[in-house]
Amino acid sequence: MVMKWDNKRYYNLNYFLRQKFGEKVMKISLDAGFTCPNRDGTRSKGGCIFCSPRGSGDFTMEADDLSKQFDEAKAMMNKKWKNGKYIGYFQAYTNTYAPVEVLREKYYTILNKENVVGLAVATRPDCLPDDVLELLEELNDKTYLWVELGLQTIKEETAKLVNRGYPLETYVKAVEELKKRNINIVTHCILGLPGETKEDMIRTVDFVAHTKTQGIKLHLLHLMKDTPMVELYEEGKLRFMEKDEYVDLIVDCLERIPSHMVIHRLTGDGPRATLIGPRWSLNKWEVLNSIDDRLIERDTWQGKKFSL
Repeated sequence: MVMKWDNKRYYNLNYFLRQKFGEKVMKISLDAGFTCPNRDGTRSKGGCIFCSPRGSGDFTMEADDLSKQFDEAKAMMNKKWKNGKYIGYFQAYTNTYAPVEVLREKYYTILNKENVVGLAVATRPDCLPDDVLELLEELNDKTYLWVELGLQTIKEETAKLVNRGYPLETYVKAVEELKKRNINIVTHCILGLPGETKEDMIRTVDFVAHTKTQGIKLHLLHLMKDTPMVELYEEGKLRFMEKDEYVDLIVDCLERIPSHMVIHRLTGDGPRATLIGPRWSLNKWEVLNSIDDRLIERDTWQGKKFSL
């Protein structure tokens, strides 16, 4: 029997949020002015080699004031969707990397906004000290919350190459601590990292699929100007996947992800002006439609090949 979530063959975030809240829910990306221990010298300098100068917050509004950022993004979204609720997505840099009183003020600034029904906090597994975990637990009791952990890969050789700055066991420990507090977890994986084979990427997805976390992001590696990874590209050590190759890989991954795990992302793109490649990623809807078509062609769906 073919499994479907509305008109999709995977448990997509839009479907999940509509089921949970009964209406359209929009994610508003925010840059709260944080930095990262991989940039300020605590772990390293320069950040992960794929990370843009804006700390992966390239699509956040540029207003310095957090409240104004939210309001401007909301106004833009309201041109397309007149009604709905909102999730404040703390996206840029590391959003638990600050004194807890600073975090509290910023989180509640957004949580107290009208029609905000939840928060999403993107961070690193090595930036969850006890006082921050306590704050997240407090938030989790008040609203819908997920914490997004940037794992990217389970291959330690690749993690060192991209300057991730922590071992796999740190991710495992962070998952354990968040689970103790019943906090939802979304794991971020990058497909196409330098030197990784298809088998390497699928092993990472298989690992995450068995962590019993609530969500996963599968992100196409894209190369941005002014990132350290440009050097690898110029040396011929980075190959961009072709679109068809990527679509097939995504379908292979979806088959291995349990049917209860929410798919938060299946591709990735960057600002047109700073994206080096792959340029086909700019046609996001074309990529997503190709994934839908390939699932049908292969008569498959999320979880079809998952086993405990």
